[in-house]
Amino acid sequence: MESDYQKQSLQAFLELFLKAQGTHRPQHSALKSASALSRFLNHYIWSARSLIRQVRRMIKQQLSHYHPRGRRPHLQVIIDLTTLEKRGKFKGYQDLVHVFDGKRGLHLVVIYLVVGRWRLPWSFRIYRGKGHSTPAQLGLKLVRQLPRWLKRQFQVMVLADTAFGSVEFLKGIRSLKLHAITGVRRDRLLQDHRPLWQLHQPGQQVRLQGLNFPVSVAWFYLKRDGEKKRSKRYVLSTKPLKASTIVWWGRHRWQIEGFFKTAKYRFGLHRFAQKTLKGMYRWLILSLVAFLLAHWGYLSLDTKELPDWGVAATIILETCLVELVIALLLAEVERQRPLLKQQGLDVQITRCKI
Repeated sequence: MESDYQKQSLQAFLELFLKAQGTHRPQHSALKSASALSRFLNHYIWSARSLIRQVRRMIKQQLSHYHPRGRRPHLQVIIDLTTLEKRGKFKGYQDLVHVFDGKRGLHLVVIYLVVGRWRLPWSFRIYRGKGHSTPAQLGLKLVRQLPRWLKRQFQVMVLADTAFGSVEFLKGIRSLKLHAITGVRRDRLLQDHRPLWQLHQPGQQVRLQGLNFPVSVAWFYLKRDGEKKRSKRYVLSTKPLKASTIVWWGRHRWQIEGFFKTAKYRFGLHRFAQKTLKGMYRWLILSLVAFLLAHWGYLSLDTKELPDWGVAATIILETCLVELVIALLLAEVERQRPLLKQQGLDVQITRCKI
């Protein structure tokens, strides 16, 4: 009976996230009370790791059918850090909430996979602040944990921003026999003590201080939100490539920014307000699973237009979670029954044997 109750609570959470409207607080659920959903997150015994393993098996099954013509396809492994801004006190995990880069909250280092039309949040780690592993070290650990079948099936290209362009990170990627394209500071020094900004030929191979192997450097101009002028961004590649190719790969790193915005504002990634570490962690997992399900709904449309996340989420609800849709319909009928009676209507619902 407890198993059925937990299943109902899980469905209620998926319904919350798959609304894709930014209303993800437990009190917004039409199926369960806020206290019941809080107990499901913070107290009930169920394995988030088992859920992750099951989702990854589904991902593997989907990608196993991807065999485009020509060369072995590329897999973009995009790494970045995002902040889930929070206010107030969180006693259950107060050591994880701190200020970084002027923002207070929970700071996640995320791996985001892009291959073909698939967009897959794969894993994350929490940055714990000074005295602990740096974002670059966490990112390197996540890359090391990528399964072997991904590396066998695809040509892996690691994409990251300037914070992940450290000597340790680049050496670590090279030791894994992978290639990386990362941002790099304009004042990064070459072995001859010149800064990068003094280079005049994009695409040339240079040797940076601290590295015992050459890298290729290029640059492009980018204007971000809030900036009045375009800024010059430098990109390095551990693989010898033309300047135009390095820039092309370097620009693709920004795909993860769109994912962060969607996950936060459509699927409630930053809306957790749980009192325990377990509850917070489970909230993040369920939010990312909801995004992934909605993304599969978008892929089923077979369109090249930008995703309408509300439509994509509805497709998943109506095809994979039919029981949930019916439960929502019945709950709405019960809620509106007094109004129906005022209008002289009496609704009777009978289960038919099919």
